[in-house]
Amino acid sequence: MGNEGERPENLGRRRFLTATTSVVGAVGAGYLAVPFIKSWNPSARAKLAGAPVTQDISALAEGQQLTLKWRGQPVYVAKRSQAMLATLPQMDPLLLDPKSDNTDQQPAYAKNEWRSIKPEILVLVAVCTHLGCAPEFVPELKPQPFDPEWKGGYFCPCHKSRYDLAGRVYSGMPAPANLPVPPYHFENDSTLVIGVDPANATGAA
Repeated sequence: MGNEGERPENLGRRRFLTATTSVVGAVGAGYLAVPFIKSWNPSARAKLAGAPVTQDISALAEGQQLTLKWRGQPVYVAKRSQAMLATLPQMDPLLLDPKSDNTDQQPAYAKNEWRSIKPEILVLVAVCTHLGCAPEFVPELKPQPFDPEWKGGYFCPCHKSRYDLAGRVYSGMPAPANLPVPPYHFENDSTLVIGVDPANATGAA
């Protein structure tokens, strides 16, 4: 019975084959486990989606702007004065899409003359719609080398596209569309959350 009558060389060969089979089986199981373990990690799509960004804007003064990062892109948050807001209706004849009819460029709640939830707070994805450069914030309501009639806004130094203080592009520019407005809401009077619409927020101001 068993291995009692087996010759020593046969017994050694059997042990070798048994051990080899066990090792191969373990290696195979290891390869099968890799995709499963990988599935625990966040997908590339999930990483790209990114988490909401929360920012205290209580110290932001009129005429100032801060830059945040969301989904790997810069986002401008600017505080406009009443004088700045007063220029917006005057800009319409100079703009390609003054009424923000291109709905791809802003949420429905930002389709107004300010392109914002609160008139004074502007939130824009800081990527020129021409070739993705970063437009410069030029808030001064005075002539500039690139525009003697400048009323404040954004200027892209790469290819000279201009946008007003609502991120609306001028007519005849290389840029084909207004600067995008990302989803956002106000958690309270001084806290901005980028990446979540007001309808999906709890306790939004």
